[in-house]
Amino acid sequence: MIKWTDIHDIAIELADNHSEIDPQYINFVDLRKLVLDIEGFSDDPDRCGEKILEAIQMAWIEELD
Repeated sequence: MIKWTDIHDIAIELADNHSEIDPQYINFVDLRKLVLDIEGFSDDPDRCGEKILEAIQMAWIEELD
Protein backbone atom coordinates (compact mmCIF):
# COMPACT_ATOMS: atom_id res chain seq x y z
CA MET A 1 0.00 0.00 0.00
CA ILE A 2 1.57 3.28 -1.14
CA LYS A 3 0.74 6.61 0.49
CA TRP A 4 1.61 10.22 -0.35
CA THR A 5 4.49 10.12 2.12
CA ASP A 6 6.17 7.22 0.24
CA ILE A 7 7.87 9.69 -2.05
CA HIS A 8 10.78 7.47 -3.06
CA ASP A 9 8.51 4.51 -3.84
CA ILE A 10 6.25 6.75 -5.91
CA ALA A 11 9.25 8.12 -7.83
CA ILE A 12 10.42 4.58 -8.65
CA GLU A 13 6.94 3.59 -9.86
CA LEU A 14 6.69 6.70 -12.05
CA ALA A 15 10.16 6.19 -13.51
CA ASP A 16 9.41 2.54 -14.28
CA ASN A 17 5.94 3.09 -15.73
CA HIS A 18 6.22 6.44 -17.51
CA SER A 19 9.60 6.52 -19.24
CA GLU A 20 8.05 8.61 -22.02
CA ILE A 21 7.49 11.54 -19.63
CA ASP A 22 10.18 14.05 -18.67
CA PRO A 23 9.35 14.80 -15.02
CA GLN A 24 11.08 18.15 -15.28
CA TYR A 25 8.20 19.44 -17.40
CA ILE A 26 5.15 17.74 -15.91
CA ASN A 27 2.51 19.94 -14.30
CA PHE A 28 1.19 19.11 -10.86
CA VAL A 29 -2.31 18.30 -12.09
CA ASP A 30 -0.95 15.57 -14.38
CA LEU A 31 1.55 14.38 -11.77
CA ARG A 32 -1.21 14.01 -9.17
CA LYS A 33 -3.27 11.93 -11.62
CA LEU A 34 -0.30 9.66 -12.38
CA VAL A 35 0.27 9.08 -8.67
CA LEU A 36 -3.40 8.32 -8.03
CA ASP A 37 -3.26 5.78 -10.89
CA ILE A 38 -0.32 3.83 -9.41
CA GLU A 39 -1.31 0.25 -8.65
CA GLY A 40 -1.29 -0.18 -4.91
CA PHE A 41 -1.69 3.53 -4.17
CA SER A 42 -4.14 3.96 -1.34
CA ASP A 43 -4.38 7.35 0.30
CA ASP A 44 -6.82 10.23 0.48
CA PRO A 45 -6.52 12.20 -2.79
CA ASP A 46 -7.21 15.41 -0.86
CA ARG A 47 -4.21 14.91 1.44
CA CYS A 48 -1.84 15.89 -1.34
CA GLY A 49 -0.50 19.42 -1.54
CA GLU A 50 1.95 21.29 -3.70
CA LYS A 51 4.90 20.49 -1.40
CA ILE A 52 4.30 16.74 -1.68
CA LEU A 53 3.97 16.93 -5.47
CA GLU A 54 7.14 18.99 -5.69
CA ALA A 55 9.01 16.42 -3.58
CA ILE A 56 7.69 13.60 -5.79
CA GLN A 57 8.76 15.48 -8.91
CA MET A 58 12.28 16.06 -7.51
CA ALA A 59 12.60 12.40 -6.45
CA TRP A 60 11.45 11.27 -9.92
CA ILE A 61 14.07 13.48 -11.58
CA GLU A 62 16.76 12.09 -9.24
CA GLU A 63 15.59 8.55 -9.96
CA LEU A 64 16.29 9.07 -13.67
CA ASP A 65 19.79 10.46 -13.09
